[in-house]
Amino acid sequence: MRYRVSHNTTYSYEDFVSISHNEARLTPRRTARQTATRTQFLIEPAPAELVTESDYFGNIVSFFSVEESHARLAVTAVSEVDVSSDPPPDPSASPPWEVVRDAVHENRTLRGLEALGYTFESPFVSTHADLVAYARESFPAGRPTLEAAAELTERIHADFRYEPGATSIATPVTEVMRARHGVCQDFAHLEIAMLRGLGLPVRYVSGYVHNRPKGAEPALVGGDASHAWLAVYCGDTGYVDLDPTNGSLPTDEHVTLAWGRDFGDVSPLKGVILGGGRHSLAVNVGVAIAS
Repeated sequence: MRYRVSHNTTYSYEDFVSISHNEARLTPRRTARQTATRTQFLIEPAPAELVTESDYFGNIVSFFSVEESHARLAVTAVSEVDVSSDPPPDPSASPPWEVVRDAVHENRTLRGLEALGYTFESPFVSTHADLVAYARESFPAGRPTLEAAAELTERIHADFRYEPGATSIATPVTEVMRARHGVCQDFAHLEIAMLRGLGLPVRYVSGYVHNRPKGAEPALVGGDASHAWLAVYCGDTGYVDLDPTNGSLPTDEHVTLAWGRDFGDVSPLKGVILGGGRHSLAVNVGVAIAS
């Protein structure tokens, strides 16, 4: 499936900004099932420079500076992405979760060390006993890793309520656990904390889901906005995506933008400014099938 993704971010400032330096992770990355054919940026005011590099996690990052005085910054990224419809792997065919956990800590190859880095706590993901206890119901001894993680994903979807505005990026996972509500980034951080608490490597994934036409059923949660999910390491199978917001294993309706330890590593747009005072933020996202 080929998609056309449009992501617009607009900052409106109370006072003039004299200079701003920014980094954008708005170019979809290449994966085993996804290819980004092109990404175009429209930035107003026009930046003095725009440089694209890869970060530690292999995400595509565009750095730009606006050096003229401005009270508004608008950044639009338009991408075309091909996503294959390959079905996810058989959950029951993955190795037992204890085998994956132990192998990661014993494997000193480059791949093993990369996976080990995703087992630790990170700024937005801390592990706690009550989170691990919730996850353990899906992880009896010897159960296949992906089978257990898929069940945990479905349980979070059933037990937690999607409620925009109920949380902020600063809301800790323990509060999400207590209140049983939040948004996609909360549910991703929550499940990551649970799985890392069991010793498994898990990545935070940012991206989009296809905006199904009105009236289409079942509608996926997360359209018309940035979306977030996670990917759990399953040994030789590699990383497999899980979407707790929708209780599913993502297929060709999810477009991957970037991944890292948590939201802080993959924020679509962030930077530093001089001046500006108070500001308002507006974000508009559209994902449509490309003609």
